[in-house]
Amino acid sequence: MTGTEKTPAATPEFRLAYVPGATPAKWVRIWNERQPDVRLTLVPVEAAEVADVLRRGDADAGLVRLPVDRTYFSAISLYTETTVVVVPKDHVVAAVEEVTLADLADEIVQHPLDDVLEWESLPGQAAFERPARTADAVELVAAGVGLLVVPQSLARLHHRRDLTYRTVTDAPESSVALAWPEERTTDQVDDFIGIVRGRTVNSSRGRTQAPAEKDKGKRGAATPTRKPARPKQGTAQPARRQGGKAGKPAPKRGKPRKRS
Repeated sequence: MTGTEKTPAATPEFRLAYVPGATPAKWVRIWNERQPDVRLTLVPVEAAEVADVLRRGDADAGLVRLPVDRTYFSAISLYTETTVVVVPKDHVVAAVEEVTLADLADEIVQHPLDDVLEWESLPGQAAFERPARTADAVELVAAGVGLLVVPQSLARLHHRRDLTYRTVTDAPESSVALAWPEERTTDQVDDFIGIVRGRTVNSSRGRTQAPAEKDKGKRGAATPTRKPARPKQGTAQPARRQGGKAGKPAPKRGKPRKRS
């Protein structure tokens, strides 16, 4: 490499962490359309670890489950999920559309260590041992060892053909939010906030357009053509004389010349 050669600049990157069950695909697609020069990298993280990932700066923002530490993080709530109970397809609960926690009182209900629901008191009968992960709890339910209460997105994430799920009407719910360290609110974070809030690309709160692009837009705009004013009704118009053009008098004829 000679002294005149320059090292290529690194491609700008926005890193988005997301917890199991969160679905960033729609927002990623919009980002790629609006910010093709900034690579968006997805960082899958367990729900219990996402706060530490954001604090360390291993991601710029994250799709997390509330609550978060509001003294450190800014957060925008995106949606709240329905809570469901996962059961074998031949279980009696599968015969109804929805249940209450009281309906599960006599059932063994698995409570994995990574449970994301905040319980005042756990439903049903406690299992002999708590599984480490939600995926392990699903395997136990499939083996006929108890039921599992989770947000609907996790039931879909761990879907099995031999299992189904039903709504639990009075269970705690889980809300998904976009969160980021307040002290690191960058332009890219602002851009992503605009996307999840549904702002259009021309929104005044979106990324500011460069002056050159603004000037280009002004120069490229077509100048409106002024149409000639139409005469008012009743205004006399110059008569068109026969043999001449409109508005000009016809040439006068001279006397005929005598032939010799």
